[in-house]
Amino acid sequence: MDASSAEELRGRSVAIGLMFAALFCFACLDTSGKWMSRHIPIWEVVWARYMGATLFVFIFVNPATTPSMLSTARPGLQLIRSLLLFGATVLNFFALRWLQLAQNVSIAFAGPLLIALFAGPILGEWVGPRRLAAIIVGFLGVIVVTRPSLAGIHPAMLLSFGATTCNCFYSILTRVLAASDSSRTTTFFSAVSGAVILTPALPFFWVTPPDWKVWLFLVLIGGFGALGHWFLILAHHRAPAALLAPFGYTQIVWMIGFGYIVFGDLPDGWTLTGAGIVIASGLYLLYRSRVVKQATKTV
Repeated sequence: MDASSAEELRGRSVAIGLMFAALFCFACLDTSGKWMSRHIPIWEVVWARYMGATLFVFIFVNPATTPSMLSTARPGLQLIRSLLLFGATVLNFFALRWLQLAQNVSIAFAGPLLIALFAGPILGEWVGPRRLAAIIVGFLGVIVVTRPSLAGIHPAMLLSFGATTCNCFYSILTRVLAASDSSRTTTFFSAVSGAVILTPALPFFWVTPPDWKVWLFLVLIGGFGALGHWFLILAHHRAPAALLAPFGYTQIVWMIGFGYIVFGDLPDGWTLTGAGIVIASGLYLLYRSRVVKQATKTV
Protein backbone atom coordinates (compact mmCIF):
# COMPACT_ATOMS: atom_id res chain seq x y z
CA MET A 1 0.00 0.00 0.00
CA ASP A 2 1.53 3.34 -1.07
CA ALA A 3 1.58 6.48 1.10
CA SER A 4 -1.41 8.12 -0.58
CA SER A 5 -3.56 4.99 -0.17
CA ALA A 6 -2.57 4.69 3.47
CA GLU A 7 -3.41 8.35 4.05
CA GLU A 8 -6.80 7.92 2.36
CA LEU A 9 -7.55 4.84 4.46
CA ARG A 10 -6.56 6.71 7.63
CA GLY A 11 -8.79 9.65 6.67
CA ARG A 12 -11.76 7.39 6.03
CA SER A 13 -11.22 5.58 9.33
CA VAL A 14 -11.22 8.91 11.16
CA ALA A 15 -14.38 9.92 9.26
CA ILE A 16 -16.18 6.75 10.33
CA GLY A 17 -15.13 7.39 13.93
CA LEU A 18 -16.49 10.94 13.70
CA MET A 19 -19.72 9.55 12.24
CA PHE A 20 -20.13 7.26 15.24
CA ALA A 21 -19.43 10.20 17.57
CA ALA A 22 -22.13 12.24 15.79
CA LEU A 23 -24.66 9.41 16.11
CA PHE A 24 -23.83 9.06 19.81
CA CYS A 25 -24.49 12.80 20.30
CA PHE A 26 -27.79 12.60 18.41
CA ALA A 27 -28.86 9.61 20.52
CA CYS A 28 -27.99 11.62 23.67
CA LEU A 29 -30.00 14.52 22.26
CA ASP A 30 -33.17 12.46 21.77
CA THR A 31 -32.74 10.65 25.08
CA SER A 32 -32.32 13.96 26.93
CA GLY A 33 -35.33 15.45 25.18
CA LYS A 34 -37.53 12.48 26.05
CA TRP A 35 -36.40 12.50 29.68
CA MET A 36 -36.81 16.27 30.13
CA SER A 37 -40.28 16.27 28.57
CA ARG A 38 -41.41 14.46 31.74
CA HIS A 39 -40.28 17.39 33.89
CA ILE A 40 -40.65 20.60 31.84
CA PRO A 41 -42.75 21.69 28.83
CA ILE A 42 -41.62 20.34 25.47
CA TRP A 43 -41.50 23.89 24.07
CA GLU A 44 -38.87 24.67 26.70
CA VAL A 45 -36.86 21.64 25.60
CA VAL A 46 -37.01 22.77 21.95
CA TRP A 47 -35.95 26.30 22.94
CA ALA A 48 -32.93 24.97 24.88
CA ARG A 49 -31.91 22.79 21.94
CA TYR A 50 -31.98 25.79 19.56
CA MET A 51 -30.26 28.19 21.95
CA GLY A 52 -27.37 25.74 22.31
CA ALA A 53 -27.08 25.44 18.54
CA THR A 54 -27.22 29.24 18.14
CA LEU A 55 -24.44 29.86 20.66
CA PHE A 56 -22.27 27.18 19.05
CA VAL A 57 -22.78 28.49 15.52
CA PHE A 58 -22.00 32.08 16.59
CA ILE A 59 -18.51 30.92 17.56
CA PHE A 60 -17.79 30.15 13.89
CA VAL A 61 -20.36 32.19 11.96
CA ASN A 62 -20.66 35.79 13.12
CA PRO A 63 -20.16 39.28 11.64
CA ALA A 64 -16.43 39.08 12.38
CA THR A 65 -15.76 35.72 10.68
CA THR A 66 -18.47 35.95 8.01
CA PRO A 67 -19.45 39.57 7.21
CA SER A 68 -21.95 38.37 4.59
CA MET A 69 -23.59 35.72 6.78
CA LEU A 70 -27.09 37.17 6.19
CA SER A 71 -26.56 37.52 2.46
CA THR A 72 -28.74 35.02 0.61
CA ALA A 73 -29.80 34.84 -3.00
CA ARG A 74 -33.00 33.00 -2.07
CA PRO A 75 -34.38 34.32 1.24
CA GLY A 76 -37.74 32.66 0.70
CA LEU A 77 -36.22 29.20 0.40
CA GLN A 78 -34.00 29.86 3.41
CA LEU A 79 -37.09 30.74 5.44
CA ILE A 80 -39.01 27.66 4.29
CA ARG A 81 -36.01 25.41 4.98
CA SER A 82 -35.57 26.84 8.48
CA LEU A 83 -39.27 26.38 9.24
CA LEU A 84 -39.09 22.78 8.03
CA LEU A 85 -36.22 22.09 10.43
CA PHE A 86 -38.11 23.80 13.24
CA GLY A 87 -41.19 21.72 12.48
CA ALA A 88 -39.14 18.51 12.40
CA THR A 89 -37.56 19.34 15.77
CA VAL A 90 -40.89 20.13 17.44
CA LEU A 91 -42.67 17.08 16.03
CA ASN A 92 -39.75 14.82 16.97
CA PHE A 93 -39.72 15.92 20.62
CA PHE A 94 -43.51 15.63 20.92
CA ALA A 95 -43.35 12.13 19.40
CA LEU A 96 -40.60 11.10 21.82
CA ARG A 97 -42.86 12.01 24.73
CA TRP A 98 -44.82 8.82 24.02
CA LEU A 99 -42.73 6.61 21.72
CA GLN A 100 -39.78 4.43 22.58
CA LEU A 101 -36.47 5.73 21.24
CA ALA A 102 -36.13 2.66 18.99
CA GLN A 103 -39.63 3.14 17.56
CA ASN A 104 -38.96 6.77 16.76
CA VAL A 105 -35.62 6.18 15.05
CA SER A 106 -37.06 3.26 13.06
CA ILE A 107 -39.63 5.60 11.54
CA ALA A 108 -36.94 8.25 10.99
CA PHE A 109 -34.96 5.72 8.93
CA ALA A 110 -37.62 6.20 6.22
CA GLY A 111 -36.07 9.63 5.54
CA PRO A 112 -33.73 8.49 2.71
CA LEU A 113 -36.67 6.69 1.09
CA LEU A 114 -38.75 9.88 1.09
CA ILE A 115 -35.82 11.91 -0.26
CA ALA A 116 -35.36 9.43 -3.12
CA LEU A 117 -39.09 9.57 -3.85
CA PHE A 118 -39.41 13.37 -3.93
CA ALA A 119 -36.02 14.14 -5.48
CA GLY A 120 -37.56 13.30 -8.87
CA PRO A 121 -40.28 15.96 -9.09
CA ILE A 122 -38.24 18.58 -7.17
CA LEU A 123 -34.65 18.01 -8.30
CA GLY A 124 -35.18 16.02 -11.48
CA GLU A 125 -33.37 13.01 -9.98
CA TRP A 126 -35.84 10.28 -10.90
CA VAL A 127 -35.53 6.76 -9.56
CA GLY A 128 -35.81 3.66 -11.70
CA PRO A 129 -38.19 0.73 -11.14
CA ARG A 130 -35.76 -1.14 -8.86
CA ARG A 131 -35.26 1.81 -6.53
CA LEU A 132 -38.99 2.55 -6.60
CA ALA A 133 -39.64 -1.05 -5.51
CA ALA A 134 -37.11 -0.59 -2.67
CA ILE A 135 -38.95 2.56 -1.56
CA ILE A 136 -42.26 0.68 -1.48
CA VAL A 137 -40.72 -2.16 0.52
CA GLY A 138 -39.20 0.38 2.91
CA PHE A 139 -42.59 1.93 3.58
CA LEU A 140 -43.96 -1.55 4.28
CA GLY A 141 -41.28 -1.70 6.98
CA VAL A 142 -42.63 1.55 8.45
CA ILE A 143 -46.09 -0.03 8.47
CA VAL A 144 -44.67 -3.00 10.38
CA VAL A 145 -43.24 -0.60 12.99
CA THR A 146 -46.46 1.44 13.34
CA ARG A 147 -48.81 -1.58 13.06
CA PRO A 148 -52.01 0.25 12.07
CA SER A 149 -55.22 -1.50 13.05
CA LEU A 150 -58.94 -0.83 12.86
CA ALA A 151 -58.48 1.40 15.89
CA GLY A 152 -55.84 3.39 14.01
CA ILE A 153 -52.25 4.01 15.09
CA HIS A 154 -50.80 5.90 18.01
CA PRO A 155 -50.90 9.64 17.19
CA ALA A 156 -47.26 9.95 18.27
CA MET A 157 -46.26 7.73 15.36
CA LEU A 158 -47.94 10.19 13.00
CA LEU A 159 -45.94 12.97 14.67
CA SER A 160 -42.74 10.97 14.13
CA PHE A 161 -43.55 10.42 10.47
CA GLY A 162 -44.39 14.12 10.17
CA ALA A 163 -40.94 14.95 11.57
CA THR A 164 -39.35 12.56 9.06
CA THR A 165 -41.27 14.21 6.22
CA CYS A 166 -40.16 17.68 7.31
CA ASN A 167 -36.57 16.45 7.46
CA CYS A 168 -36.92 15.04 3.95
CA PHE A 169 -37.91 18.38 2.40
CA TYR A 170 -35.37 20.17 4.60
CA SER A 171 -32.61 17.98 3.11
CA ILE A 172 -33.85 18.54 -0.45
CA LEU A 173 -33.96 22.32 0.01
CA THR A 174 -30.45 22.18 1.50
CA ARG A 175 -29.25 20.71 -1.79
CA VAL A 176 -31.16 23.34 -3.77
CA LEU A 177 -29.66 26.20 -1.73
CA ALA A 178 -26.13 24.79 -2.07
CA ALA A 179 -26.13 26.11 -5.64
CA SER A 180 -26.71 29.74 -4.61
CA ASP A 181 -25.82 30.29 -0.91
CA SER A 182 -22.72 29.49 1.12
CA SER A 183 -22.82 26.64 3.63
CA ARG A 184 -22.10 29.11 6.46
CA THR A 185 -25.13 31.23 5.56
CA THR A 186 -27.39 28.20 5.37
CA THR A 187 -26.03 26.85 8.68
CA PHE A 188 -26.63 30.21 10.37
CA PHE A 189 -30.27 30.46 9.24
CA SER A 190 -31.10 26.89 10.30
CA ALA A 191 -29.43 27.29 13.71
CA VAL A 192 -31.02 30.55 14.81
CA SER A 193 -34.54 30.08 13.41
CA GLY A 194 -35.94 28.20 16.40
CA ALA A 195 -34.36 30.60 18.90
CA VAL A 196 -35.84 33.59 17.05
CA ILE A 197 -39.29 32.00 16.97
CA LEU A 198 -39.43 30.75 20.57
CA THR A 199 -37.48 33.30 22.63
CA PRO A 200 -40.22 36.01 22.50
CA ALA A 201 -42.73 33.41 23.74
CA LEU A 202 -40.43 32.04 26.46
CA PRO A 203 -42.27 33.73 29.39
CA PHE A 204 -45.50 32.00 28.36
CA PHE A 205 -44.19 28.42 28.57
CA TRP A 206 -41.18 28.68 30.87
CA VAL A 207 -41.25 26.40 33.90
CA THR A 208 -38.33 26.60 36.31
CA PRO A 209 -36.59 23.19 36.31
CA PRO A 210 -37.41 21.33 39.54
CA ASP A 211 -33.85 20.14 40.30
CA TRP A 212 -30.22 20.40 39.22
CA LYS A 213 -30.40 17.37 36.90
CA VAL A 214 -33.01 19.03 34.71
CA TRP A 215 -30.94 22.24 34.69
CA LEU A 216 -27.90 20.21 33.66
CA PHE A 217 -29.62 18.56 30.70
CA LEU A 218 -31.26 21.84 29.73
CA VAL A 219 -27.70 23.06 29.08
CA LEU A 220 -26.37 19.81 27.66
CA ILE A 221 -29.13 19.22 25.10
CA GLY A 222 -28.00 22.15 22.99
CA GLY A 223 -24.42 20.93 23.21
CA PHE A 224 -25.39 17.41 22.09
CA GLY A 225 -27.07 18.80 18.97
CA ALA A 226 -24.28 21.25 18.15
CA LEU A 227 -21.49 18.72 18.70
CA GLY A 228 -23.34 16.08 16.69
CA HIS A 229 -23.65 18.36 13.66
CA TRP A 230 -20.03 19.47 14.03
CA PHE A 231 -18.80 15.86 14.07
CA LEU A 232 -21.03 15.15 11.05
CA ILE A 233 -19.51 18.06 9.10
CA LEU A 234 -15.97 16.95 9.99
CA ALA A 235 -16.77 13.40 8.91
CA HIS A 236 -18.07 14.52 5.51
CA HIS A 237 -14.96 16.61 4.96
CA ARG A 238 -12.85 13.44 5.26
CA ALA A 239 -14.97 10.89 3.39
CA PRO A 240 -17.74 10.82 0.77
CA ALA A 241 -21.35 10.72 1.92
CA ALA A 242 -21.88 7.38 0.14
CA LEU A 243 -19.29 5.76 2.42
CA LEU A 244 -20.72 7.25 5.62
CA ALA A 245 -24.46 6.83 4.93
CA PRO A 246 -24.74 3.12 5.84
CA PHE A 247 -23.24 3.77 9.27
CA GLY A 248 -26.17 6.08 10.07
CA TYR A 249 -28.36 3.03 10.59
CA THR A 250 -26.21 1.93 13.53
CA GLN A 251 -27.92 4.66 15.54
CA ILE A 252 -30.61 2.14 16.44
CA VAL A 253 -28.02 0.37 18.64
CA TRP A 254 -27.55 3.52 20.72
CA MET A 255 -31.31 4.06 20.85
CA ILE A 256 -32.03 0.56 22.08
CA GLY A 257 -29.27 0.84 24.68
CA PHE A 258 -30.30 4.25 26.01
CA GLY A 259 -33.97 3.28 25.89
CA TYR A 260 -33.30 0.32 28.16
CA ILE A 261 -30.82 2.05 30.51
CA VAL A 262 -32.80 5.26 31.02
CA PHE A 263 -36.42 4.24 30.53
CA GLY A 264 -36.44 0.45 30.88
CA ASP A 265 -37.79 0.09 27.33
CA LEU A 266 -37.02 -2.83 25.05
CA PRO A 267 -38.33 -2.81 21.45
CA ASP A 268 -40.64 -5.65 20.52
CA GLY A 269 -40.14 -8.00 17.60
CA TRP A 270 -42.37 -5.95 15.29
CA THR A 271 -40.27 -2.81 15.81
CA LEU A 272 -37.01 -4.67 15.16
CA THR A 273 -38.45 -6.44 12.09
CA GLY A 274 -39.79 -3.20 10.64
CA ALA A 275 -36.52 -1.41 11.33
CA GLY A 276 -34.64 -4.20 9.57
CA ILE A 277 -36.86 -3.89 6.48
CA VAL A 278 -36.43 -0.10 6.34
CA ILE A 279 -32.64 -0.36 6.81
CA ALA A 280 -32.33 -3.05 4.12
CA SER A 281 -34.35 -0.90 1.69
CA GLY A 282 -32.19 2.14 2.44
CA LEU A 283 -28.97 0.19 1.89
CA TYR A 284 -30.30 -1.19 -1.41
CA LEU A 285 -31.19 2.33 -2.52
CA LEU A 286 -27.63 3.41 -1.77
CA TYR A 287 -26.24 0.44 -3.69
CA ARG A 288 -28.43 1.13 -6.74
CA SER A 289 -27.47 4.81 -6.67
CA ARG A 290 -23.80 3.81 -6.89
CA VAL A 291 -24.52 1.40 -9.76
CA VAL A 292 -26.46 4.04 -11.71
CA LYS A 293 -23.74 6.66 -11.11
CA GLN A 294 -21.00 4.33 -12.29
CA ALA A 295 -23.01 3.34 -15.37
CA THR A 296 -23.53 7.02 -16.19
CA LYS A 297 -19.79 7.72 -15.95
CA THR A 298 -18.91 4.89 -18.35
CA VAL A 299 -21.40 5.99 -21.01
